[in-house]
Amino acid sequence: MLRGHLTAAMAFAAMLAASSARAEEPITLRAMGSFHVGGRLVELTGKPVKEMALTPGGVPARFDPNGTYQVEQMYVQYFLPAREVGTVPILFWHGGGMTGVNFETTPDGREGWLNMFVRKGWGVYVSDAVERGRASWAQYPDIFKGEPLFLTTSNPFTRFRIGDGPDSYDPDPARRRLLPGSQFPNDGYENFVKQIVPRWTTTDDATLAAYLAEIDRVCPCVILFHSQAGQFGFKAAQARPGKVKALVAVEPAGVGDPAKVDALKGIPTLMIYGDFIAEDARWPKIRASGVAFAEAIRGAGGHVDVVDLPAIGIKGNSHMMMMDRNNAEVAGVIEAWLAKNGLTRAP
Repeated sequence: MLRGHLTAAMAFAAMLAASSARAEEPITLRAMGSFHVGGRLVELTGKPVKEMALTPGGVPARFDPNGTYQVEQMYVQYFLPAREVGTVPILFWHGGGMTGVNFETTPDGREGWLNMFVRKGWGVYVSDAVERGRASWAQYPDIFKGEPLFLTTSNPFTRFRIGDGPDSYDPDPARRRLLPGSQFPNDGYENFVKQIVPRWTTTDDATLAAYLAEIDRVCPCVILFHSQAGQFGFKAAQARPGKVKALVAVEPAGVGDPAKVDALKGIPTLMIYGDFIAEDARWPKIRASGVAFAEAIRGAGGHVDVVDLPAIGIKGNSHMMMMDRNNAEVAGVIEAWLAKNGLTRAP
């Protein structure tokens, strides 16, 4: 439970919604930019040399794949507002098969959490994790072991709690069966699946190493992480407890090291879950694992708030709540919680 602060959270969410008219006002930044962080050098040998023409009718060039490669780096883009309200920046970490674009905008063209939090005075760092988007790729199975996993267009429709049961997806938006009251923007679903990138299941250690490199460069900070990044957010905080001021776990699909929960006792943590979980085949167990980890942190003397959005009157949220039509309300709950935990500056 949110320990008696639901009223404050809802009031803040209402205030955020009331300020939506300002969404078109210019965002004033003191700095923005990007960088790559982390990674390592790998030597490959024994590969055949090729000659290839890179353009039709072009002169063939010799390509020797033997040599040193830079791999397993991560891409980070940052936006720092001119007037900062947050005492530290927020790092946005995306889920599996996704990139930082999850937070940049919504599939139907509304503002995403990146803009919302920057507009409210938070410095934001949004990343493409190892193997995703602008972080680049590496040879497989030589460096990335195994093969990448690709998703069909229909897969996320049910797996992310958008569609109402198997076979609920249809190429025609009008014929799709959405969960009753779903807040996901059905008319933007095709734009959503365009964001999906291949993912490996063998790069977790490299991904965590890159996130730690980002923390070492940027933090102290808040980490807001989603889905697959659950394990990375908690494990990174366990490895760098002095640099992480708060954790916001948005439907974490994994947790940290149970043997190291003591490292989290000084880091206030919010776990936030959307709607339709009880009816899903997988999410009751995933949520139960997250709640059990929260109890372990509390048992070590830590502070964790677990918020089920329907319980505080915010209903219809999918797994991709940062994209849902009520994403501003959800952002308001998160900002209220951050303020409650002393992470905003006095006016």
